[in-house]
Amino acid sequence: MKRTNRKKNPWADHYTRQAQKDNFAARSVYKLQEIQKKVRILKRGARVLDLGCAPGSWLQFAAQTIGPDGRLVGIDLMPVTIGLPDQVTVITGDVADIEGHLARLGQTRFDVVLSDMAPATTGNRHVDEARSMGLCEAALDIAEKTLVPGGSFVCKIFQGSDFKTLTEGVKRRFDRQAAFRPQSTRKASREVFVIGLGKK
Repeated sequence: MKRTNRKKNPWADHYTRQAQKDNFAARSVYKLQEIQKKVRILKRGARVLDLGCAPGSWLQFAAQTIGPDGRLVGIDLMPVTIGLPDQVTVITGDVADIEGHLARLGQTRFDVVLSDMAPATTGNRHVDEARSMGLCEAALDIAEKTLVPGGSFVCKIFQGSDFKTLTEGVKRRFDRQAAFRPQSTRKASREVFVIGLGKK
């Protein structure tokens, strides 16, 4: 009798299994949970914009946290296929076109902007870091245009030579800036989250 050689996900770990058990779309949800525990950026009734929202685990957690009176808009190049509550709107598209998308929705101002965007990696560390920084700059520009005064910003970056440039950009635009690496981040990952609180 032949043994079936099932390919297991080489990245599967405790958080992957926990996400499946908790009915979340991806293990990345626990990063946002840790950020929320640290800085409490998501409040009941908040308006939240989630950049790079696929496969949807951040949308799931944010929707639970802001409640039915909140409003949550997500955008990603990849479609989000999971079921989501009524206060969530998902746009399949490019963040470069975000202003037009939001204008059509009639929702152009937010209390929180989240970005878990990551580039398609090449294996070249310098190229990947540069691409990550490009996405972060785009996210920060969107936050500057859409956040209400006092609003909050969370952005993932691959930590490298441009890291200081991003943190200084956040410092200029927010009353408080912090960098945070959640425990649920994979050990091999260079990602870190830059947080801005209190948009000026």
